[in-house]
Amino acid sequence: MEHSANYTRTAIALHWLIAIAIVGTFGVGFYMHDLPLTPFKLQIYSWHKWAGVTIFLLVLFRLVWRFTHRPPGPPVGMPAWQHVAAEFAHRLIYVLMIAIPLSGWLMSSAKGFQTVYFGVLPLPDLLAKNKELGNILSVVHTALNFTLAGLVVGHAGAAIKHHFVDRDDVLARMLPFIRKF
Repeated sequence: MEHSANYTRTAIALHWLIAIAIVGTFGVGFYMHDLPLTPFKLQIYSWHKWAGVTIFLLVLFRLVWRFTHRPPGPPVGMPAWQHVAAEFAHRLIYVLMIAIPLSGWLMSSAKGFQTVYFGVLPLPDLLAKNKELGNILSVVHTALNFTLAGLVVGHAGAAIKHHFVDRDDVLARMLPFIRKF
């Protein structure tokens, strides 16, 4: 299968939908962490879990799409080390987009809080209640989230660098409304 010069509309839509959902869910998670225990906090936690499950499902769909629709290749003249770094970063982002919702689900299970998707579909607990394990998984979930946040900042920075310094079409392929150099 050949590389296309552009991403498909579906790939672009999934990229931005998931990106916005991740940023929003990260912000909600950061906000809710230190709230006092109230019904409002429990509702925010439910929304956060619903968003996490939704992101997980969107990422699975995105992976299927990516495996059946190859992304564009690197720009002509891109140094090999940059291509290797970009591939590594993309793969790690995908791993984290799967690991973060799973770690949240495991954490909720270990802390004894079942995830009920949109308040109607109870998801099975993946672990028995275990407070100590729940606390460890909370640290893991937080660390994975901050790792993803750092990678996303680096990813966006690299795209901007490609557009304004390298003057190639890397950013324009994912934002088709901007001018290609």
